[in-house]
Order: sequence, then structure tokens, then C-alpha cells
Amino acid sequence: MSAATDPAGSRPDYPFSALVGLEPLRRFLLLAAVDPGLGGVLISGPRGTAKSTSARALAALLPEGRLVNLPLGATEERLIGSLDLEAMLRDGELRFRPGLLAAAHQGVLYVDEVNLLPDALVDALLDVAASGVNSIEREGISHRHPARFVLIGTMNPEEGEVRPQLLDRFGLMVELDNCLDPQQRQAMVRARLDYESDPQAFHARHREMDAALRQRLLAARAALAELDFDEAVHERVSRWCIAAAVDGVRADLAMLRAARALAAWEGAQAVTIEHVDQVAAACLRHRCRQLPAAPSSADGPAPQDHDARSGPDEASTTGRHPGDDEGDFGELPPEPVGMTPVKAVRPLLPKP
Repeated sequence: MSAATDPAGSRPDYPFSALVGLEPLRRFLLLAAVDPGLGGVLISGPRGTAKSTSARALAALLPEGRLVNLPLGATEERLIGSLDLEAMLRDGELRFRPGLLAAAHQGVLYVDEVNLLPDALVDALLDVAASGVNSIEREGISHRHPARFVLIGTMNPEEGEVRPQLLDRFGLMVELDNCLDPQQRQAMVRARLDYESDPQAFHARHREMDAALRQRLLAARAALAELDFDEAVHERVSRWCIAAAVDGVRADLAMLRAARALAAWEGAQAVTIEHVDQVAAACLRHRCRQLPAAPSSADGPAPQDHDARSGPDEASTTGRHPGDDEGDFGELPPEPVGMTPVKAVRPLLPKP
């Protein structure tokens, strides 16, 4: 099912190029689309900050245009797959029935309120998001299938946090705030009204810009394998992670991959320490109690706050429409689960 239209096929989703006031989010969603192996993007923010709208817009931007929604009531079998009992009873053969991870291949797997999911489900989907392969062992059946998708998880911090052990599994994190700029809010409302009055015409006005972004995304994916990291880049990443006192090396790996994705998006010939500095905050914000100051180094300039920079996509003076809750491919009605989400208190992190 294409994410470019709603389930009825009558209304196109909000164009990615029409999102405004979300430069950091657009930047890191695009980087995750360039390299899905980054481990996905966790978006934290209050209600109505366009989290779901942005996810749908990115899915529509991808060549495959596929969005799969993981509902809160999903079971582990619904997520990773299960035995096809009907085929077993009918034909006497053990067969595998693919789950949502298989359906999300080459598209976007969207997890709203990821902080309310059972830890076992979050752990499973993060494993697959990082590896790109889903492996299942069930009743004598061993099955593997590709599951390379852009993982987008959202959460409202007022409803509880994700455990630190699971936070560390997300490649990037973006924190959204309510818009307090009157002019920008007016632009958002005007754009929303334009979209509601004629979604087809609104989408048509942004078709060329979205098409250009799609072509640029494909070029960046193709260039990714040609980019490598020199010693200066490795050292800069290590200095950032040591200064942040992170556990393990997941942050190092995420920062290297994000810097490479940014270099590919920009069409650069090599990954530089400037690329590292531009992605450092998104890679560390959810992995440390307080973001460190820029590591002292003679190799490059001090990092800039990613929240103050324009995203890699073209800036838009139009608006966005708030996230809605329309059904998507893979959505199920909520079902009770036998686990209680664990809440962890994490202080607000200042910007570097």
C-alpha cells in the first residue's frame, strides 16, 4: 500500500517539502532514509508537533512509498511473524507467515508511543532495524528474510520515558517543542487550511520539490558505500563519545554512520569532522545525562547546535498539518498485554 494517499485513496499525505519549522527533524529523517542501518530516529515531543505527519511524509517520499504502523496492541508474533496454522492443517506442511517487519521492508516502520510498548517488542524491532534481517525460530522452522526499513519511533515525554537500555538502541534522537513564534504558527495554520480545502492541489504544488528530494535521496544511497572514514574522523567521534561518558560503542557507530549519511546527502567526496560535529548532538542526546562541550581539537571548528541549522532538504515557507491518527497498513485495534511499561526519569538535556 502506498503511503502517498490515505486508506480510501482519495487524499494524498502532506508533502515532505511542505513541512516548516522542523528543520532538525527533516534533517535526521532524511539521514535515516539514506542509511536505514543507523537504527532509526526517536522523536520526542508534546502532542500536535507533527510527529506522525512527518513520518507519513517521509514514507511518501521514499521510492517504495510504504508505511507500516506498529500498534500498541501488537503481539510478538504479529511483529516478527508466526506459523501458518491454516496451511499446516490443510497441507500438512510447516510454513512461515510474515509479520509487520516483513511488510515494512524497503519502507517506513512507524511506532507511535514507543515508550508504552513492552520492552520485548522494542528490543526485537531495534535488533532488526540495525541488522536489516529478521531471523525467526519457531517449532522446528528456521526462517530469515530481509527487513530493511526506516524506523521512526515517537513518544510524549509526559507519558513516560523509554528505559536507558532501549534508548541506546536508537541511532538518533530529535526533541521537538511547541512553536512559540506567532508568525510561524500563523503560517502553519494557513498551510493546514490550504491543505484541507484542496489536498490534491496542495500536493500538486509540492510534487516537483518532493520529486527532487526523492532523486537526491537515491543518489545519496548510491554514494554511501564509496565514503570511508579517515583517522581524523575516527578521533573526533571518539573524543565526542568519551566526553559524553557513554556506555559501549553504539554511539560511536551511530555517529560515524550518521556523518557518512550526511556527507552522501551533501554530495561530499569524503566524510569530515564537520559532518561529525553536525550529527553529534542527535547521536548523544539520548545516551548521556548532559551533552558535553565540543571536544578540544585542532582538527576542526567547534560544533554548531543542530537545532539552529537548516535541514538538508529545501526550506519551505509553507506549513504543516498536525499529526492525525488515520489508520495505516498493518494497524490493529489495541489489545491488552501482560506487561506494564517501566518509566525512567531522565532530566531535560540542554543544547550544546
